[in-house]
Amino acid sequence: MKSLLLACALAACAFTAQAQTPPAAEPAAAPAPSTPAPAPRVSLKTNQGEIVVELDPVKAPKSTENFLAYVRAGYYDGTIFHRVIDNFMIQGGGYTTELKPKDGLKPSIQNEADNGLQNKRGTLAMARTMDPHSASSQFFINVVDNTALDHVSKSDGRSWGYAVFGKVVSGMDVVDKIKATPTSVFSFEFQNLPRPFIVVEKATVIEAKPAG
Repeated sequence: MKSLLLACALAACAFTAQAQTPPAAEPAAAPAPSTPAPAPRVSLKTNQGEIVVELDPVKAPKSTENFLAYVRAGYYDGTIFHRVIDNFMIQGGGYTTELKPKDGLKPSIQNEADNGLQNKRGTLAMARTMDPHSASSQFFINVVDNTALDHVSKSDGRSWGYAVFGKVVSGMDVVDKIKATPTSVFSFEFQNLPRPFIVVEKATVIEAKPAG
């Protein structure tokens, strides 16, 4: 009889322990995919029409931040495209309609030409001197594929390449109109100066689209 009572007691304890065992935890849900950072867009309203460029803050964060700082400061308003070469590029961002250079707002930036973006038609890139890290305010838009401007190595200024940090998303017809403007040699500094002047009347940040 005692053996039977002991067996029942042991069975009851086992049942109680089993009943008190907490259920297994549910597996953690997979994290939701992160939303890419928005890609800022800038409107360049010129006296020839509007050009809208989309910047790439993921692959060219320094160049993008730099360009946006100049835009937000109103720096580009009233500047000209002072170097226009058909079958090459159009360059601006540094001179007024009086052909006076504008002082930069910030120190020059690190060259990001090794970011994998190529100087293809319609891309936006930083202009610079032969010093690879001398870019400040001036920029250019490629009107053809300029593979010779792409990054090759970090051995010298030429092989470092020119940093692409955006692309034209609207107004490429305006770019083509500008590149076809007659130019002349005005001075050693201005050897491809379009006449009449191509003026950036207003540059503004207009919107952002999801990157990627």
